[in-house]
Order: sequence, then C-alpha cells, then structure tokens
Amino acid sequence: MVICFTPSSQAQISATSATPPISSVAAEATRAQQFTLANGLTLIVKPDRRAPTAVHMLWVRVGSMDEVDGTSGVAHILEHMMFKGTPSVPAGEFSRRVAALGGRDNAFTNRDYTGYYQMIPAQRLEDVMRLESDRFAHMQWSDEEFRKELEVVKEERRLRTEDKPLALMNEALNATVFVASPYRRPVVGWMSDLDALTPADARAFYQRWYVPANAAVVVAGDVDVAQVRALADKYYGSLPTRTVPERKPRIEPLQSGIKRLSFKAPAEQANVTLAFKVPSLPWTAESQQGGDDALALTVLAAVLDGYQGARLERALTQGPDHVADSAGAYNGLWGRGPQLFVLSGVPTRGKTTEQVEQALRAQVQRVATEGITEAELARVKTQWVASEVYKLDSLFNQARELGTLWAQGLPVDASELLVQRLRVVTADQVKDVAARYFGDDQLTVAQLLPQPIDKTRKTHTPAAGTRH
Repeated sequence: MVICFTPSSQAQISATSATPPISSVAAEATRAQQFTLANGLTLIVKPDRRAPTAVHMLWVRVGSMDEVDGTSGVAHILEHMMFKGTPSVPAGEFSRRVAALGGRDNAFTNRDYTGYYQMIPAQRLEDVMRLESDRFAHMQWSDEEFRKELEVVKEERRLRTEDKPLALMNEALNATVFVASPYRRPVVGWMSDLDALTPADARAFYQRWYVPANAAVVVAGDVDVAQVRALADKYYGSLPTRTVPERKPRIEPLQSGIKRLSFKAPAEQANVTLAFKVPSLPWTAESQQGGDDALALTVLAAVLDGYQGARLERALTQGPDHVADSAGAYNGLWGRGPQLFVLSGVPTRGKTTEQVEQALRAQVQRVATEGITEAELARVKTQWVASEVYKLDSLFNQARELGTLWAQGLPVDASELLVQRLRVVTADQVKDVAARYFGDDQLTVAQLLPQPIDKTRKTHTPAAGTRH
C-alpha cells in the first residue's frame, strides 16, 4: 500500500480577516472540496491549473472483501465487464472514444475498492463524465461476452499468481493469517471459484453494490469547481438512488499461538515472510491509542527498511557473515479490514529460512530493547514528507489519493492531518510498539521451500483483453 503523506495545509484565515494573504487565497482555490449529490453520490474536486489536463475517476466502495465464499474474483471480473458496453456504447467502444478525445483510460480492483479513470484534456471532461455515468448506470453485456472475458481473467491469474512462486505463497499466507476476515481471499479469485462463476453472479454483484451512495467521482486538474459540480449534477445526479446494502462486521478472532506455513513451489531461492497482526489507523475520537500505535509501527517499518542502508539491509545483507540476499519491512497503515506488519527475507547461499527469521525478529527486538535514534526518526519523517510532495506533482496521484481516502471513509484532508500526527511520533513510541506487537500470538510465518524447476513447463503471456 502507498502511505499518503502531504505537507501540512496552511493555516486558515479567520472570518474577521478583511484581506487574507495571497498564499491563503491560492491555497483555498486549489484545495480539494467534497460534495454529496441528491442521490447520495460523492463528488470530490481538486483544481490544479499547471497544465490544461484533467483526471476523472469513478470509485466504488466495493472490492474483494465484499464478496462471499464461492464467488471470489467477482469484483475483479465485473471491473473487466464494465468495458463491455451499454445500450448506447457498444462493447470495446468506451476506450476508443476516450482515445479519440486525446485521453487514455483503465481500471483497477483491490480488496477495498474498485476504480475507473480517464486522463484527458481538460476541455473534454464533460465527454468522459457522460461516458462514465452511462456505463455506471447502464452496463450490459451478453452471457457469451462474460464467458470470453472470464477466460481472460483466468489467464491473468495464471500469469500473475500461478507462474510466480512468491505470489502463490503470499496468497496461501493470507489464507492462513485470516480466519473471519474476507482479506483471506485473493482479489483475482480462487481458480475453482472462477471456473464456477456465472453471468448472473456478476450481474447480481453489480446491482447490489454499484449504487450512487456507494460511489464517488474524483476530478483533479485544470477545472473550475462550480462547473464540475454542475456537470456532476447533470450526468450523475439524475441516476436513480438505491440503498447501500448493510455490511456485516467480520471481526478477526484473537490468535492464540504462532501459525506456520511451509509452502513448496518450483523456485530458485527460498523465502521467509513474517506477518504480525497490528492495529490500523482509526479516524474517530475513540481508539486514539490505536491510531498512535499504527503511526509508530509505520515509523518502525521505515527505520528498518525505509531507505538505502537502513537497519535490515545493514544487519542482514552486508558483511562476511550476512544471512540474506535481501530483507524488507512493511506496515499496513489503514484499510477497511485488519492490517499486518510484514517482515521478509531471502536467505543467502548456505543460510536457512530459520536463520533469516531469527535475524529479522532480532532487529525488532533490538529496537524494543534499545530504541531508535533521534537522527533515524528525523530522517524517515523528512523522507516521507518529501516523497509525498514530489508524488503530488502527478494529477493522477492527486486524484488517486483522494479516491483512496474516500474509499477508506477518511476526509479529503486526511493526508495533511496524518503529517501533523506523524510529526509528533516519538522515539519512545516506536520502542514501545516494537515491544508490544511482535509476540508469537500475533505471528504467522510462511517459508517458501524451493522445488526443482521444470524447464519444459509452459509459462503464460497476457491474454487479449487484459486491461491492466
């Protein structure tokens, strides 16, 4: 996941100020604004007039976590089917029309959401809003079209998962870590579920979740907020409203004892991955300690693996007695489901996954015992803020960040608020979380056991129709 940090927003001018500073006027003119249309659809607009271009995105708060057992992969196949036409736009015509406007388009699905986007000249915004609102509300396709596209998705699974031993192991790891959480299922779907998926499954999923109150339109670029709002009312605001289905809580039960997975697959090198259950970042008045812990854990991950020469690289991959060819750390900061802190490593020749596992845990234990330096803390904070400043030079990244925040139920200024909270994370907090969240009762370990590679085995290539 991409951690979204941006510089703190400039202080707002009080209502009594007669002449606000120019910098504040400029900030107000370019800040993201959020609206709710009459049918419940959310509109988010972020002006950026540096170039005569715009990004238009449609987000639906539905992903693989909203599927039920037996239909895994339906959110993803539905994303593909959204390109297969409406009563007024034939199959395959959508992307051709976007290209004719001088733009490009694509889509993506993950656990928490599905997104569709077009990058176009700003004066063509109305054209893509007309196209996108049409397919959001009037998607249709034949059973035969579904069966053809399903084969494309199966080939995508073979290419991205079944041909890659580490991807297969990580899929099995998620299925081992999570018991109640739908995060246990792969986004692309289990192959047996794909084999059994029907056109009716996809149509039912579409009718259930593709409703205005479960969707957001994000526009960033050389646009006027009032004009975009008028266009959104024209093309999206008239769509019929339906109730968003109730989402049942699927709380992950407490783990009691370490879990271990030995995964055999044809591979050249072994791998070991340690997944610890950790809190995610809340955005309510309650559970503020959990939020502080989530931020401190993210700082810990950066101290371990956030820059060249960080702790894991120095301790595990350098020197005459190094145990790993590579090592990494990552913390899941937020999401609609439970989050993990992940450590991983590839044993060097002559070393074992057990040795790498011990070395990874030893580095966390060292932080728990000795803490981190103020220099390390300052370095990761500075790097995060700088990377987010550079990232937001891209209109696409601006729009994607705003859509991601909305999908997680967060405010449009969440990244700015996050930086404010990041700045006050202390070295003692990092030391504290290192001591509390890395016991056996939170841990699942997966080790990849390399098997001989069949040189005659056919590998897969992207199938025609693959969109991303």
